[in-house]
Amino acid sequence: ANMAAFYCIYHGPTGLKHIATRIHDAARTFALGAEMVGHQVLNKAAFFDTVTVKLAGITSADFLARCEDRRINVWRVSDDTVSLAFDEATTSEHLTALLESAGMDGPKLDVVREMASKAEGLGVPSDLLRTSKFLRQAVFHDYHNETDLMRYIWTLQRKDFGLQHGMVPLGSCTMKLNPAATMLPMSWQRVTAIHPYVPAAQAEGYKLLATELVQRLKEVSGLDAVSLQPNSGAQGEYAGIRTIKAYLNSIGEGHRNLVVIPANAHGTNPATATVCGLKPITVNCEKNGAVDVAHLKQVCEKHGKDIACAMITYPSTYGVFDSEIKTITDIVHQTGGQVYIDGANFNAMLGYTGPGFFGGDVCHFNLHKTFSIPHGGGGPGMGPIACKEHLAPFLPNGPHDHIYTVGGSKAFGPTSQAPLGSASILTISYMLITMLGNDGVKHCSEFAVLAANYLRKALEKDYAIRFVGKSSGMSAHEFIIDMNGFGPLGVKAEDIAKRLMDYGFHAPTLAFPVNNTLMVEPTESEPKRELDRFIAAMLSIRNEIRKIESGEWPKGNNPLNNAPHPAEDIAATEWDRPYSREVAAYPMGPDSATGQLKFWPTISRVNNEHGDMNLFCSCGPAAVNDAESDSA
Repeated sequence: ANMAAFYCIYHGPTGLKHIATRIHDAARTFALGAEMVGHQVLNKAAFFDTVTVKLAGITSADFLARCEDRRINVWRVSDDTVSLAFDEATTSEHLTALLESAGMDGPKLDVVREMASKAEGLGVPSDLLRTSKFLRQAVFHDYHNETDLMRYIWTLQRKDFGLQHGMVPLGSCTMKLNPAATMLPMSWQRVTAIHPYVPAAQAEGYKLLATELVQRLKEVSGLDAVSLQPNSGAQGEYAGIRTIKAYLNSIGEGHRNLVVIPANAHGTNPATATVCGLKPITVNCEKNGAVDVAHLKQVCEKHGKDIACAMITYPSTYGVFDSEIKTITDIVHQTGGQVYIDGANFNAMLGYTGPGFFGGDVCHFNLHKTFSIPHGGGGPGMGPIACKEHLAPFLPNGPHDHIYTVGGSKAFGPTSQAPLGSASILTISYMLITMLGNDGVKHCSEFAVLAANYLRKALEKDYAIRFVGKSSGMSAHEFIIDMNGFGPLGVKAEDIAKRLMDYGFHAPTLAFPVNNTLMVEPTESEPKRELDRFIAAMLSIRNEIRKIESGEWPKGNNPLNNAPHPAEDIAATEWDRPYSREVAAYPMGPDSATGQLKFWPTISRVNNEHGDMNLFCSCGPAAVNDAESDSA
């Protein structure tokens, strides 16, 4: 998403139109040339970059072979029809090679191009041409050289807190390190410069990569089959539930339309059930966050014949391992329903257990969490699913299985336009798993759980911890801090989240899954030094709250309620707050570990609730000089 935005910013409206014109000219040139040698352009009256041609005197197979000899891949529509898509990378050499393959003897490209530019009824009809202005904001007119764009990107980067600054303890997000070595293949052209539908013989490396990654995912999940196609965790959920529905339909149980979802499940689960045409039913949880097994039994006894499946997050979104998980899955299976395991928190159990070992029939993996693909800022995500053998025939297939076959023999259909989803980023997870090995993967979960419990134990005397394991008294890989006790002091979880910015930390997850709480997930990649720095910051904030309790600082006008403190506020001529500028900006002193890692927020407190309930566009005004936009 960011790359696409910067592409528009760099080229601006005039540059984008120039690129589009060049692409269209290439398509028109080939279309006219193809007609000149006797072929028929089927979409002659309306096309932009894609030309579909019914061949004359040559089969599609022969044409594709000629093109492949010239290192060009062309799409086969039927035995006598092909389709070609042109883009800004298309060169004169490509056009010459294509026209030669089509049967033009020694094509005079300049002549054909000139004729195409004057041809009537070829390409985009005049009534479809855009006449309105676009990209009129100044940002699309100010950065048309690399130096300016580099500096603009840097100014934006300075506003963002990342792992280069400190820990990002977002619960349920697993914002761990993306090792540099795992990212290296993404810079290789042989990984990134390949279309998902090249002939299978040209993608043997990807096939091997997918085969080996599937095997590793089967091992860690304890399940029998895997689809790499879903492009996100949400798509993984969707694919998993659709797989279950297809299976139930195949055995005459298609009437089952209910999904049992515990209150401690991931928040997307009810939405997924609804999108798939099913009705969610909530099962209560006990005070310690565990599923209320007695209530689950009641629900299953009442609705058993209509239950399609249960959607269970393990460990739960409350940050605990439910000791009754096997009992829970058994109860659901006794109704004839299936069990879907939400793998959002898979990072807590790698190498120790997996859905297939405690009763799951299908699960998804968030490769962009558990297996280190970077996420946030527009993606990309990957949400492969794994399932037991009886569900394997119903896994999603590809939209063009005659080229690259994936999925089961009774697939419900594709979830993505590409057979392996965002295939290039699979290299990241493959590298991580391969370099770690079985023991290393297991250590990841060990350290993730250890880090969370280290923080929880250090903070539990000063903060209320909402949930711990029923029998163990421990957390999983994350834990929830309840801030409701500070309500009488005018301090909410949001205030503490904002104040953490002054201490050089990204806030934990705010108000999810429980209102007025912070959910902390340190991940396995944070060193003890950083964990200790976070503990010190949280204890310091607790002491600041005590100063409000004692009356040293007034309610509503203190470092927490006013946080964060940008440099602009600290440098202001007037300072009328009942605490010093140093307390605001360097709460632990400029020479402390936190002070040395100072991150300056670029804006002070905003009213989140007002912004959520009063939507408005922040696109900015149109550029002062519209000449470029007008010409576009």
